[in-house]
Amino acid sequence: MYQKVKFACSIALVCILASCTPSKDVVYFQDASQFETLVDNNTFTTKFKVDDLLSIHVSTLDPEASAPFNLFRGAEEGGMRAEQVNYLVDKNGEIDFPVIGKVKIIGLSPSETRELLREKLADYLKDPIINIRIRNFTVTVMGAVNRPGTYSVNGEQITIMEALGLAGDINIKGRRDNVMVLRDFDGTKVYNRIDLNSKEALKSPVYYLTQNDVVYVEPNKSGKTASSLDQRASIAVSVISILITSTVVLLTRN
Repeated sequence: MYQKVKFACSIALVCILASCTPSKDVVYFQDASQFETLVDNNTFTTKFKVDDLLSIHVSTLDPEASAPFNLFRGAEEGGMRAEQVNYLVDKNGEIDFPVIGKVKIIGLSPSETRELLREKLADYLKDPIINIRIRNFTVTVMGAVNRPGTYSVNGEQITIMEALGLAGDINIKGRRDNVMVLRDFDGTKVYNRIDLNSKEALKSPVYYLTQNDVVYVEPNKSGKTASSLDQRASIAVSVISILITSTVVLLTRN
């Protein structure tokens, strides 16, 4: 009996030790010095992609002159405002804009698109103000995080740290040194990895995420061990259940 108890305690101790994660593996930017200053030279700007849904509003000092360039769905009834129509970037990278027709904006930033539209509207409007916003800017965070899912982005950019914050942070069983970002460039999938344990992550080309990026956090050794132990425990329970059932059946027959 003593040997059995000792064996069970040994197994439990091994499981506990296997599930422990060294503190150095869960600290972000651990090589950053006290009061260290990093100049952000990242020139990241959002670029429009196929299937982006854009809200574009044109305004001038003369509302009647700019009205034809703003499409609305539905009439104003009972005090309800009509809904502005959004523009879809089609497979050719174009949007179909009122009056001026097809405009190719794929690969352009919001500021570049505003300038392009101002040039095309110059014959119709004087000093137009153009507001552009991506309506379907989302990022997906998967793997060893506390709240995996797809999250909407309100602004024009989001960092990988902000995305992980939306997902409740990487859990204790996730690797911070090898986070993968899957990015789609008009049908071409690009994989990139980033080490969030190092301050060099701030210089990574995927520190700033683009629309529809997928962030995947893989499990660390303890996470994989825990998963393996769970599978083995499940198999053991199934085997024991079968043995008990078989024993009961045999005893009943006898």
